[in-house]
Amino acid sequence: MSARRPPRRPGPLLALLLLAAAALPVHARDLARIESPGQVLAVTIEAQHEDRLAYRVERNGQPVIASSRLGFLLGDGRLERNLELIDHSSRSFDETWEQPWGERRLTRNHYNELRARFAERPATPGEAPRRIDVVFRVYDDGVGFRYEFPAEPAPRQVRIRQELTEFALADADDTTAWWIPAFEWNREEYLYSRTPLREIGTAQTPLTLRTGDGLHVSIHEAALVDYAGMNLARGDANVLRAALTPSSEGGAVNRTTPFATPWRTIQVGERAGDLVESSLILNLNEPNAIGDVSWFKPAKYVGVWWSLHLEKETWGTGPKHGATTANTRRYIDFAAKNGFRGVLVEGWNPGWDGNWFANGWGFDFTRSTPDFDLPKLARYAAGKGVHLIGHHETACAVSHYERQLEAAFDLYARNGVDVVKTGYVCDAGDIQRQDQPGGPVVREWHEGQWMSNHHLRVVQAAAKRKIAVNAHEPIKDTGLRRTYPNWVSREGARGMEFAAWADPPNPPEHEATLVFTRMLAGPMDFTPGIVSLVGRNGQKLRSTLAKQLALYVVLYSPVQMVADLPEHYAKQPQALKFIRDVAVDWEESRMVDGSVGEYAVLARKARGGEEWFLGAVGDDTPRVLQAPLSFLDAGRRYRAEIYRDGDGADWERNAAAFVHETREVGAGDVLELRLGRGGGQAVRFVPL
Repeated sequence: MSARRPPRRPGPLLALLLLAAAALPVHARDLARIESPGQVLAVTIEAQHEDRLAYRVERNGQPVIASSRLGFLLGDGRLERNLELIDHSSRSFDETWEQPWGERRLTRNHYNELRARFAERPATPGEAPRRIDVVFRVYDDGVGFRYEFPAEPAPRQVRIRQELTEFALADADDTTAWWIPAFEWNREEYLYSRTPLREIGTAQTPLTLRTGDGLHVSIHEAALVDYAGMNLARGDANVLRAALTPSSEGGAVNRTTPFATPWRTIQVGERAGDLVESSLILNLNEPNAIGDVSWFKPAKYVGVWWSLHLEKETWGTGPKHGATTANTRRYIDFAAKNGFRGVLVEGWNPGWDGNWFANGWGFDFTRSTPDFDLPKLARYAAGKGVHLIGHHETACAVSHYERQLEAAFDLYARNGVDVVKTGYVCDAGDIQRQDQPGGPVVREWHEGQWMSNHHLRVVQAAAKRKIAVNAHEPIKDTGLRRTYPNWVSREGARGMEFAAWADPPNPPEHEATLVFTRMLAGPMDFTPGIVSLVGRNGQKLRSTLAKQLALYVVLYSPVQMVADLPEHYAKQPQALKFIRDVAVDWEESRMVDGSVGEYAVLARKARGGEEWFLGAVGDDTPRVLQAPLSFLDAGRRYRAEIYRDGDGADWERNAAAFVHETREVGAGDVLELRLGRGGGQAVRFVPL
């Protein structure tokens, strides 16, 4: 055995480095901790070097979010360090509340809350300290947190230049991300990228992640009110940083104390389906603020829309004008014959002629074109049990629209129009704001603070007249349908029109990606049901016929368009039967199986009835799935009406291969699902 050497004394340089290291904190100090009701998730607030605030999240003792920064860059300096914990408190909350409409009727809201109050050590003695609260609500399936700027002796203006919130993924090396870019011209209408976490640029939320050990995480926000929408910019390899949408006023957010930010949300689940079944985002919104909304009826609708994208008809007046009295009567008759409640007509008002998307200041929302008789059509529709759906396209001249808002909704209310589709077609960052008539026009982003307030003004004005709003080119969905239940749906992603004419079109995996990304935010008006399977100039949809039916179950919205032309449905009576039969409002919803961007299988029970429906959609790879029917009532038998891909179904070569068949099943059975390329399957379960 060799003799041990005496320890070497460090050289001068090494000694200095050791002394410097010793002066730094070895680790952060834990300030407060809270666990979820089932002790699945835990959040710890910590103080780092210079008393900088941070948090971390664990699941079953394993790190999910490593130490992540909290704080702000304000107009009067940073609010992130030299923060002292004044007080902290906790509480538990458990309620079950009823949605007036939705993916499920009853929603449990069960969390433990931690409130930590901080004050900044002032730089100047005697100076009043700035204060801020950080509030965490911890559920078994996720975490929500927000900042609250408390009331002060005198209200204080706060200009937020940047939010310093971080999300540092603990398991980053093998984490996969599904995301679309932020701050690009086409708003939210991009195809999702699937990349390693380290390759994210600046992404919109919801951002969905899958770690190397299979854990699924989604980062988003809830209750976006009077604030800028949050995007995520990648910093270090594992760090995602909040990137607030800018304002024309400078910075991102201008508020007066007291106020609270939106909730930053982190959904966590073992399987992809756990994200879909979570109600975290809805629960973090305030309860219904507008009262009774029983006047809103979830329903399917038809209309002049697909023909516009096929260029068979036009928005503007002329020989191919779609919004004529005669053409609208034809759609009303089709809706009445098939039990569809709504008829949407775009292009009914002046302003559509010429290059309309560059002429938003020319729109008139209180008059019809000469060839469209609104009162006459409203009476005709009412006589057949049908309601006209209104349309307000602004082309982003938003201040111009707001000046007509009250009169425009009054017009619709007089004519029994109780749902309105709004639109904001323009490049991102090109919203036109004019605070005073004749004053300067400035530009805002679709996701900025000013537009957040605009959308609420629209929703509130509509609610006063018992009108629901379906916003296109919208600000992102953050669960505000709980607070304003007349805000029934939005677009906010590539819908079916991109399958008609885009280059590249929506790929086969598009819908199976939306389920686990965009749809986590809330309902989407995707406009399914294209049974002709062909877009503009003969472009093939990346879909089989059965998949078009399955979309009515898989992609939720309480207003679902039957989007194809009436003459196309006449050629597909079996497909039309399912579309007539499928519900639009649900008692409960179950994620049967799914993998992000590959396939999704959902089952939903019709509200107010005993029928169940199942929808399955796949990607470009044919596959066979086993669907346990355990969601059905035990001890009960059902007639399964199956609409599936036929032998050799393939979006490219044999998209119309389609089989309709029935069989008897129960809760103990397993249904085999055979999905072709771009395929799907829809099933109606009728109790025997």
